[in-house]
Amino acid sequence: MALWDRFKESAQSMQTQLNAKKNDLKSGAFRDASMAICALVAAADGSVDPAERQRVATLIGSNEVLQNFPALDLQRRFDDYLNKLTADFDFGKVAILQEIAKAKKKPTEARAVIQIGIVIGGADGTFDKSEQAVVREACFAVGLNPAEFDL
Repeated sequence: MALWDRFKESAQSMQTQLNAKKNDLKSGAFRDASMAICALVAAADGSVDPAERQRVATLIGSNEVLQNFPALDLQRRFDDYLNKLTADFDFGKVAILQEIAKAKKKPTEARAVIQIGIVIGGADGTFDKSEQAVVREACFAVGLNPAEFDL
């Protein structure tokens, strides 16, 4: 099986796992960490073009697990995190990883945040090295082994 086919299968499996835990994923820490990782993955290459921003926003709006939260609230949080990254990527990344780390207290939420990062990262058909690297850093922030997610 080709690498991309294995990745697509893995991303679909992760989304299925997320959907199964939807009722456990309603905390503010999960909401904030999810939007933080979405912004981090979107800006992983150091820039966010309008098309990429729109694509991620559409994915956020259509993700069944994230429908636990008001769409406008998610959009505002996503935009705030992206603004931090575009203002100063390195400083913004530190602040965002701290936000993601708040999900560490609940292993189900921590794992779900990483899975959302992977699903968002692969949504355009590629999960490039810069996206993998920021999701790997997020794994460390929430105390999970990146190897668990083939990172």
